[in-house]
Amino acid sequence: MTRMVQCVKLHKEAPGLNAPPYPGALGKRIFENVSQEGWRQWLGRQTMLINEYRLSPIEPKARKFLEEEMEKYFFGEGSAPPDQYTPPR
Repeated sequence: MTRMVQCVKLHKEAPGLNAPPYPGALGKRIFENVSQEGWRQWLGRQTMLINEYRLSPIEPKARKFLEEEMEKYFFGEGSAPPDQYTPPR
């Protein structure tokens, strides 16, 4: 049976994640409040941020930045795209 959550990103009930996608308290909060679809949307945003800012996820500073953006994306005012970002057509 699929676990359902009230997704904070989609503002509707949807299938939840199978396991916390991130370590620690933030991962637990995401697991409890974000759907599979909401998480997929974040992965797209994260990829865009990594590419646009030319981040290396192995660097602690980049990981901290991505964690802060993840927190904003799901539980804050949202993760803003880079200033010079133009979406693909």
